[in-house]
Formats: sequence, C-alpha cells, structure tokens
Amino acid sequence: MTFEAMFAKVKELLSGADVSGIGEHLAYQFNITGEAQGIFYVEVKDGLLHVEPYSYNDRDAAFTCSAETLFKIASGQSDPVGAVFLGKLKVEGNIDKALKLKSLLPSES
Repeated sequence: MTFEAMFAKVKELLSGADVSGIGEHLAYQFNITGEAQGIFYVEVKDGLLHVEPYSYNDRDAAFTCSAETLFKIASGQSDPVGAVFLGKLKVEGNIDKALKLKSLLPSES
C-alpha cells in the first residue's frame, strides 16, 4: 500500500468524526512507519476537523505507528491507549491532549 492510499483511507475513516463538542485546539502529527511510510496531521480548530498530508511543527502530540496499527485505531478496532501499552504506538508530547484523540475515533464495537 502506498502512503497516498493509506492517507485517503484514514481521511475517509475520520471524515465522520463529530468535533463540534471540542472547544479547544488540538493538533496531532502521525509518523507512519513501514510500507506506507509518511507523515500527516490531524487538527481540530474552530469546530472543524482537518486531515492533511504534511508535518505539523506546532503540534500537541506526535504518534508513531505502522499503517496497520493506525487502521485498527482509526476504525475503532483497537484502543489507542492499549496500543501504547503493547508497544505498537509511540506517543510524544502533551499526554493530556494526546488522550483526547480517542474522542475523534469511532467507538469500539
């Protein structure tokens, strides 16, 4: 899978996220390792969700993982906190804001 294909899939998965209740600015950078290696960011600003294929220098947190782990988290099949404990997701930055990523993701079934 290419980075472009992976990014399109993640953007689609996050497109339905309801960010209307998030009153603060959140900015996350994702560093994808492995086959679909690349960088993108997710930002909540002024009640809108932005997902773009660029690095974000003034981010609150950075996440590093494989595309497979990212898909499981973004689709609600895997808990991001659990992925950290299993060593599948590395988190750097503001942990309080990083934990708010879960509010952007679908609920686990």
